[in-house]
Amino acid sequence: MKKEEQSLYFIISYFKEHIKHIFLYGMFCLIFTSVFFLYDLPIEAVGYAAFLCAILGCFFIAYDILIQYKKHKSLLEIKNGIAVDLKQLPEAKTNIEKDYQILLKELFLKKQIMESTYSISRKDMMDYYTLWVHQIKTPITAMSLLLQSDDSKKSMSLRQELFRIEQYAEMVLQYLRIENMSSDLMLEKYDIEKIVRQAVKKYASVFIYKHIRFTLKPLNANVLTDEKWLCFVIEQLLSNALKYTNEGDICIYMKPDAEKQLVIEDTGIGISQEDLPRVFEQGFTGYNGRMHKKASGLGLYLCLQILKKLSHKIFIESEPNCGTKVILDLSSKEVEIE
Repeated sequence: MKKEEQSLYFIISYFKEHIKHIFLYGMFCLIFTSVFFLYDLPIEAVGYAAFLCAILGCFFIAYDILIQYKKHKSLLEIKNGIAVDLKQLPEAKTNIEKDYQILLKELFLKKQIMESTYSISRKDMMDYYTLWVHQIKTPITAMSLLLQSDDSKKSMSLRQELFRIEQYAEMVLQYLRIENMSSDLMLEKYDIEKIVRQAVKKYASVFIYKHIRFTLKPLNANVLTDEKWLCFVIEQLLSNALKYTNEGDICIYMKPDAEKQLVIEDTGIGISQEDLPRVFEQGFTGYNGRMHKKASGLGLYLCLQILKKLSHKIFIESEPNCGTKVILDLSSKEVEIE
């Protein structure tokens, strides 16, 4: 809204708020006129007095509007800082304003107490789950070492299930950390191919176990990003591709007709068209998740939130039984800082 429109809107609102006072003034003038008329007194005297009072009233209203508008502007200026402290509030000049400021101070105090309680509670939860993830990795590693000595088909299946447990535990940790992700960012120029190779190496055993062919075409691109968080996103996307691809291949390449767009393409079961608009919603599993009982509803949600903070974008193209293309737009313009 423009400054002129704001001023006009404020003046109109002022008159609406004081309409009863204007009406009362009119009633007084009418009463005086009626009394003078009944007593056969000169009406011109009443008219002249009413005119003088109206002129004086106009000066008073103009002055009051100016004072109120200045207070209105000062309140708008401190709006963004009101969550930090209440010291910038203008001085209360009426009993109602004093009452409102007392209410604000009470609400502000309760808000601080609630935020402090929540912060302590969240820190305790973070500490607990961080400890839990590190502790759960110990028996997972021990079981994995025990199973490595056995090359049977059953042992290979168990190793894959252990790998999935470890990935889910890591997902829990990243889900808790994402709220304060901005403080953990290290933005630099990275070779995207190196980051992709890190993620693929982690899932090498799954590719071998499921007999899925993998193709990595030359990427030849440097992107401004955070290596750890982008690697986590690519791992999640690879996990999804492997989860819903029983045969065929997975290919990673740069989109030829676009700048810095990484494509992860699989030949899996695909995504139904009605599910596509909702795949990034928290907790949404869709038709495939309900049918195959494999989805947590967190993977793509985490990917979207992380990529937003990295100023990257993600798109999905898919059709049922025709595979899925996940496109990561890694061009960076404005990085979101909290």
